[in-house]
Amino acid sequence: MSWRASERLMETIAHYANFPATGVSLRQMVQFGERPSTGTYRPHITMGYLTPPGTLFRASQFLSEELPIRLAHRVQDLDNLPDGLNEMPSIRKVQEWYAQSFEELVTLPRPSLSSEVRERLMRPARRINGVDQRLLSQTTANPSVRKGQYQSAPEHTNGNGNGNGHEVGRRTAQTRRYYYPADDGQDWPPELNAYNKRFAESLEKIKRRHDGVVTTVAQGILEWKRKKQRMQIDNNIQAFLDRFYMSRIGIRMLIGQHIALLDQKQRPDPNYVGIICTKTNVRELAQEAIDNARFVCEDHYGLFDAPKVQLICQPNINFMYVPGHLSHMLFETLKNSLRAVVETHGQDMEEFPVTKVIVAEGREDITIKVSDEGGGIPRSSIPLVWTYMYTTVDQTPSLDPDFNQSDFKAPMAGFGYGLPISRLYARYFGGDLKLISMEGYGTDVYLHLNRLSSSSEPLQ
Repeated sequence: MSWRASERLMETIAHYANFPATGVSLRQMVQFGERPSTGTYRPHITMGYLTPPGTLFRASQFLSEELPIRLAHRVQDLDNLPDGLNEMPSIRKVQEWYAQSFEELVTLPRPSLSSEVRERLMRPARRINGVDQRLLSQTTANPSVRKGQYQSAPEHTNGNGNGNGHEVGRRTAQTRRYYYPADDGQDWPPELNAYNKRFAESLEKIKRRHDGVVTTVAQGILEWKRKKQRMQIDNNIQAFLDRFYMSRIGIRMLIGQHIALLDQKQRPDPNYVGIICTKTNVRELAQEAIDNARFVCEDHYGLFDAPKVQLICQPNINFMYVPGHLSHMLFETLKNSLRAVVETHGQDMEEFPVTKVIVAEGREDITIKVSDEGGGIPRSSIPLVWTYMYTTVDQTPSLDPDFNQSDFKAPMAGFGYGLPISRLYARYFGGDLKLISMEGYGTDVYLHLNRLSSSSEPLQ
């Protein structure tokens, strides 16, 4: 029998949706996960960081409060879509996934802990290496994002129109802090470890359930476009998709990071804290993305040799980042460039113009420029590049919801999601993606990455 949301559950979701999300920066996630443990949990030097159970429990507590709020915003957002989009079967299916995940998190039984254990858990670490570490480093604003651009909840209402919900939400958000707890080296009760494991299993299940969200929402947009006989989506739906996918990146980041911290044994690399690499090597990832994009290009067009790509990058540029995010953005950008080059110059060309990838290291940003000679884009079309479901491909592929379950595997040219989603990945941790085109010649794409890692998720 298929799952259905009860009326009571929807009321609970509406209540949770009154509260704002609590943004976390990349640096905070690393600080939270990297603290070497004490006592019986001291990690072996080759093991990377091993997060102790008390710290993990505090992280589980934070997520058990934070994730339902983020999921509730998505359920409400999907319910309030304009012009009949909320009635499309695929949109309804995604809404049910979010509501079911919300229910699983809020009904997960909490452990019964003694007052002494609760007091130990709430005692923050005062000093580590002589530095006061009561709170994690402060976050900074993302210069590429307008205040409230990806905000989920209405600014001045709690859903009942009395205007004080945002204030209530703000007060609640201040009690949900992503901070260092004290792991004092003593043993923790088995209930605590059991809860950590149970919570991580729930997160794994939720993550798997939501694997197909991007393509299922895209399917819903296609259903709506066919029903309404629309060629383009309007600004309201564009803004919804930006908000929705940005939030999804955040939810999956927090879930993926937590699961990885619990099972740090799978990553013997000491440079990893969860899924974040503290020394992400830009040159290595760029070369891998180049190889992957050229392979897909050869496969798609039946070429013996795809257009060449020249990489200009110092070998030792490292910074703190999520390698999976960077690989995705580089691959999507390069795939677009190679497609433009092949289609502009023709598949029969003996030798294609070389696409250049140039990496520069600044004080604030690492910037990657992808420069192609693929004929460029007319200026009037540049805003469309950032529109979901816009594609220069003559025939948009019909999407089966099971198609392309992973975010990171894509056909050569799909349903117009590559650049808009890549820009969200860039902005999520304080960067940006920009495009400058010379019609009749080629396009330069600039990928800015915040190397300070201090920028908060743009959810406020």
